[in-house]
Amino acid sequence: MPGRSTGRERAYQFLRDEVLVDPAVQGTFLNEADLAVRVGVSRTPVREALLLLVAEGLVELVPQRGAYVPVLTGRQISELMDLRGALERHAASRTMAAGTVPLGALEEALDQQRLLLSDHVPGDGRDAARRFIEWDRVFHSVLVDAVGNGLLSSTYANLRVRQVRIGVQALYSAAGRQETVCEEHRRIVDALAAGDVTEAHAAIDEHLQVTLRVLLAA
Repeated sequence: MPGRSTGRERAYQFLRDEVLVDPAVQGTFLNEADLAVRVGVSRTPVREALLLLVAEGLVELVPQRGAYVPVLTGRQISELMDLRGALERHAASRTMAAGTVPLGALEEALDQQRLLLSDHVPGDGRDAARRFIEWDRVFHSVLVDAVGNGLLSSTYANLRVRQVRIGVQALYSAAGRQETVCEEHRRIVDALAAGDVTEAHAAIDEHLQVTLRVLLAA
């Protein structure tokens, strides 16, 4: 949302970046008064922000009950992975052909994820998981953004809330998932660095399919 930040915009960003990405809110109703206090605005901007999220399919308004965060179904998760795969494979092909693979940014994101595997990282487990998944989002987004197609990038960016939510859920659904994510990311980076389109596509597909299997088995 361009221009000066308004109460509605602050509420919208807070809901997208802090509230809806938490898997624990799935299947629950949001409290407008509580959200207004947390954001530091009145209930009206919160209500307006919720209407924007309804339009995006992230929240449902239930008469006499309020704003409900629906549980992501197995079908919705499968569809998300299908779309991600199509966008990321395309990005891999285009950036390798153009010589614009963002290897430095990919390595940085992977390094940051590996740092979060350390027991010495401050914060509770859920906070560390959120940060790990945020770097996961960065890892995949920098590849898509390197294509230089604004519509492609915005389409991928709009998947963020669902990606973070299911990403955190996946980390808590399988022991050692963070370590295997790093290994899968390493395979993707190595294939991109080698200019191997077939291997890059296979590595991307494997990464997404493993995540999908973990989620559907949860």
